[in-house]
Amino acid sequence: MDSLEFLHTRPPQNEENQKFDDVGLFASSEYVDGDKEADAVWDEIDKRMDLRRKDRGLKDEIKKYLDSIQNVAEKFVDLKRKLHTMSAEDWDSIPEVGDYFLRNKKNRRFESFAPVPDTLLEKARQEKEAADGAETGRGAVLSLELDRLSDSISWLTVVDPEGYLTDLKSMKITSNAEVSDIKKARLLIKSVTQSNPTYQYGWIVAARLEVVAGKLQAARNLIKKGCEECPKSEDVWLEACHLASHEAKAVIARGVKAIPNSVKLWMQAAKLEQDDANKREVLMKGLEHVPDSVRLWKAVVELANEEDARVLLQRAVECCPLHVELWLALARLETYSEAKKVLNKARMKLPREPAIWIAAAKLEEANGNRGSVGKIIESGIETLKAEGLEIDREMWMKEAEAAERSGSVETCQVIIRNTIEVGVEEEDRKRTWVADAEECKKRGSIETARSIYAHALTVFLTKKSIWLKAAQLEKSHGTRESLDKLLQKAFTYIPRAPALWLMRAKEKWLAGDVPAARGILQQAYSALPDSEEIWLAMFKLEFENNEHERGKRILEKARERGGMEKIWMKSAIVERELGNTVEERSFLDEGLKRFPSFYKLWLMLGQLEERLGNMEQAKETYELGLKDCPNCIPMWLSLAHLEEKLNGFSKARAVLDMSRKRNPQNSELWLAAVRAEARHGFKKESDILMAKALLECPTSGILWAASIEMVPGPQQETKIRDAFKRFGFDPDPHVLVAVGKIFWHDRKFDEARSWFNRVVTLAPDIGDFWALYYKFEMQHGTEENQKDVLNKCVAAEPKHGEKWQAVSKAVENSHLPTEAILKKVVSAMEKEELHAAAENVKN
Repeated sequence: MDSLEFLHTRPPQNEENQKFDDVGLFASSEYVDGDKEADAVWDEIDKRMDLRRKDRGLKDEIKKYLDSIQNVAEKFVDLKRKLHTMSAEDWDSIPEVGDYFLRNKKNRRFESFAPVPDTLLEKARQEKEAADGAETGRGAVLSLELDRLSDSISWLTVVDPEGYLTDLKSMKITSNAEVSDIKKARLLIKSVTQSNPTYQYGWIVAARLEVVAGKLQAARNLIKKGCEECPKSEDVWLEACHLASHEAKAVIARGVKAIPNSVKLWMQAAKLEQDDANKREVLMKGLEHVPDSVRLWKAVVELANEEDARVLLQRAVECCPLHVELWLALARLETYSEAKKVLNKARMKLPREPAIWIAAAKLEEANGNRGSVGKIIESGIETLKAEGLEIDREMWMKEAEAAERSGSVETCQVIIRNTIEVGVEEEDRKRTWVADAEECKKRGSIETARSIYAHALTVFLTKKSIWLKAAQLEKSHGTRESLDKLLQKAFTYIPRAPALWLMRAKEKWLAGDVPAARGILQQAYSALPDSEEIWLAMFKLEFENNEHERGKRILEKARERGGMEKIWMKSAIVERELGNTVEERSFLDEGLKRFPSFYKLWLMLGQLEERLGNMEQAKETYELGLKDCPNCIPMWLSLAHLEEKLNGFSKARAVLDMSRKRNPQNSELWLAAVRAEARHGFKKESDILMAKALLECPTSGILWAASIEMVPGPQQETKIRDAFKRFGFDPDPHVLVAVGKIFWHDRKFDEARSWFNRVVTLAPDIGDFWALYYKFEMQHGTEENQKDVLNKCVAAEPKHGEKWQAVSKAVENSHLPTEAILKKVVSAMEKEELHAAAENVKN
């Protein structure tokens, strides 16, 4: 191809197209309006990465906390625990200290020692140094380094001159010994410069040593001598310039005269000038001597205005034709038609440079010729292959991300389309592409990830997992319209994917378009008439929008079609909401006949009896339910609670004992038993049960957290340390909450906030943690902190937690939003604290 296929003429020049996303002229891409959105995305990614880095710092914080609470005796706990492994012979072999002392007492002379004051020792040390000039540790190191220098062959030393000089600059002369060190160093360095005067680092070391000694003029004289002896050494002239102070310009002028092709010296000369015009003049003189220096060309172009920069770059590419960044910078300053010519010339000079083809594609896209972008990238890849250049898939993907950040979305998409399959085995394509897209998503390269999924979906048309990943990307970073369009396309290839139907219906519902959501679910029902998920979604849509009769009819149809257990459960829930206890009981009874092992129906029937005051019937229901569902923990707990109310604690204790026999190693049952004992004043029994519980369930976070709260304050730190030893540096969130509570109790509010924030980050689905965090901020945080926690909780939509579920599953709270439930849980926590305080006062 003789030239790049550029189409049309350049539209009117837009100033925005002349900006770059990086600092300076030599940025790799243009800055367009789309970069504002990209910058916002990157800012958000930075915040997330900061949060992830904070989570990775949890290990250090835990270790620091453990170290702060560990006393001397506790450091030997692990060793003491190993004493049980010692045999009787080992114990007998330990010598008796008392006997040994008595046996040797006659050979001992009693002596007493009194510590000498530090001031006396210091005075003696100073007197000794003044007397004999004893070497200090610093002097010994310095002597060793200089001896090694003097022993080197032909003065080619292995000492790192820069590091050595840094050590010299860090020295401070504070004693007679250090003065002696300086004298010794001066003698050794003098021998170096005299025996080998052309050794440049000898002069530099000598000058810097005098600077350390505070003799600046001597340093200048030495480095001046070094310039005379080593006139071709850049480092010596730079050191002389550094020491010359007000005469630096004169020194550097002599330096560039001695070494006219030194880029370093010309750059230093320009740096010494204050005025841009003078800097530019110096750099231009440098280019007369070193016309092929890219560094000098860059520096002078950065100081020029746009028109002058264009002229300079035209000359620069003639002098340095093999530096692609100069060509690209020139193309960015030219008009559309001239930029095409520049890039064509660059392609001829650098046929193996991919950046030129990518820049050409960006140029076409920026000027509205989107159809040419694909042709340019395709031609570029073919040409590079013909030149023998291997197509690096990872490199091209990075270029696609860079194009996205600069606003060239079409270029990004074309690059992905043409390079995503390079080097990927056919059997690995799905896994590799999904991994690539997820990594791009993490880095904030949304368009790149979208392009990868788009290509993958042309290959794997019927893979539900890829459609779901792509839909999740659109849900998080796209618009409702783009998500709806994607899902519509998905139904063409996989019409029997309930998750996609439900996602589309939910998005319509969240947008407030209930009729559209209803229509989508009707289509889903036509495609999947036997899907319980679709039936339940149709019911929920009507029920949540107070269309109870519609919801009841949907459930009726579902039951007629042989609905599963959840259909009968939802039917009972509707009647409970409407207060129809007779119908509720009927559905529960019928459901239990069909599905006797579905524990939720037994629980709901027992709760119905309790609400109606039929305690004996409720007890009988729970007992019958446990015969069919012996592993249902909530039912055991409900029965124990009911027995405690009806027949006292003894019966409840028996139920809890039986539950643990049927369900060994269940932490919830152990915790319920511990709390029951404590609630009735049996502190000793409660502690014994907790010890047994931790033996049987050593990795239960809720048990460790409860045990920490049970012990007195001074012992809590020991418990926390034991918990962290058990969990390592990946502790259960409940344990972290316990630590946060201790900080809160100790009024270390910043530390408490930090730990609570970590907890809700690690376990956002547990509502109890959000409630505790919000309660903390309500008492000790600002209004901004309170709103932040509240908004994050609403976004997380927690569903679990002992206190959270007790509130959210109550009949009267079934339709409340997350914010209202959070506040109700906090209120319940405060009431519980007041009640506990009143009980303590009473006792």
